[in-house]
Amino acid sequence: MSHAIIASQLDAQANQVLREQLADHEVIDIAPSALAIEVPADVLILRPVNIRGQRVDSPPAGWPWNLKWVQLVSSGIDFYPDWVFNGPQVTSGKGANAEQVAEFALALVFAAAKQLPGLWVRDADWRLTPLAQVRGRTLGVLGFGSIGQSLARKAVALGMHVLALSRPGQAIAEVPGVQRVDSLQQLFAGSDHLVLAAPLTAATRGLINRQVLAHARPGLHLINIARGGLLDQQALLDALDSGLIGRASLDVTEPEPLPAGHPLYHHPRVFLSPHTSAISEDGYPALLDAFIANFHRYREQAPLANLVDTARGY
Repeated sequence: MSHAIIASQLDAQANQVLREQLADHEVIDIAPSALAIEVPADVLILRPVNIRGQRVDSPPAGWPWNLKWVQLVSSGIDFYPDWVFNGPQVTSGKGANAEQVAEFALALVFAAAKQLPGLWVRDADWRLTPLAQVRGRTLGVLGFGSIGQSLARKAVALGMHVLALSRPGQAIAEVPGVQRVDSLQQLFAGSDHLVLAAPLTAATRGLINRQVLAHARPGLHLINIARGGLLDQQALLDALDSGLIGRASLDVTEPEPLPAGHPLYHHPRVFLSPHTSAISEDGYPALLDAFIANFHRYREQAPLANLVDTARGY
């Protein structure tokens, strides 16, 4: 294949890494909000399109231009409109942010067990507070892809018991110390902390509903670092009010951001973060490594890794 042109919506630092690693090819900086390419690029690295209330349901003029391959920045495909997939082959960023997302989920477990940030003393009212242990507690993981597996290994190393349930149709990978369960009901009933790490697909939308939450171990700490659409948020609020769910740590909601005044902002046992668990101050090292390895496959006309299957939903 001849000289390639890569149009990238990554930041300048990441694009410079690509230039250094792929010196025989051209990397063009594209603004994150831009959906137009002025050069005959054959590869596009694309950030999420439908975010923060924005929707682009019609393709830009001339789509898909000269493109032969689109690399998505994110693991999931739900932030991209359908037209992105009606053109050249598309690969996802699957697995590229697994370690930082798993670390974030584990930090939320520690925050709950150690009552952070509420424990910090701000005046002379010093109260000794009994704190829960993490070791010996049970962590449930729904979705056992790269994030779920990374989280499970970290939790096992800390002495936690780990229960795992894969998304429909996916076998559970063998991770020492992890016990497979057969149903959502078992997972919720057996967990002290439970992390949602499954992709949002037609099959998983609204999966965690009122009936599932009813099986929760009383006081369960529910963590969602996947997608807000997995969870019935009103059912969660009701379960929090009843005391069945003790705490909810949500890095994702639906929509994002929530409208002003939404009850999740104000509930005393809800802890919201702005979908930030996958964002690292180190940039995109794992994504860049995966892209460069895939680029060599592309140049050799070999099958690409992490090809998106829209029928499957990821």
